[in-house]
Amino acid sequence: QVQLVESGGGLVQPGGSLRLSCAASGFGFDYYAIGWFRQTPGKEREGVSCIDNNNGETNYADSVAGRFTISRDNAKNTVYLQIDSLKPEDTADYYCGAVHDARRRQAMCVGLRVVDTIVWGKGTPVTVSS
Repeated sequence: QVQLVESGGGLVQPGGSLRLSCAASGFGFDYYAIGWFRQTPGKEREGVSCIDNNNGETNYADSVAGRFTISRDNAKNTVYLQIDSLKPEDTADYYCGAVHDARRRQAMCVGLRVVDTIVWGKGTPVTVSS
């Protein structure tokens, strides 16, 4: 069964940190680029970060660059998103997605666009509030 399972979200104060995890199963993880997205009620899902599998290149949205760090552990089929210096505007449900083909990889990892991924997980909620 193809699955992406996000975890690690929670309630934190402004300035705090969290580490989100995206655990993959049921497909060739090593061959897929992984992206993180977030969505708040009433707004469209937006790309946050991406890590390619071919060369390990990473990309970040301007709003999170310097505060978020994406990494992957292929041995554990897991991608992490370390989020530091959290701001209230980071409050959202966070999702991960996986793509293999070059066209969607370009869109997701270079353009940080929302694309059709192999599957969507249920997300993990992040709430930043004092």
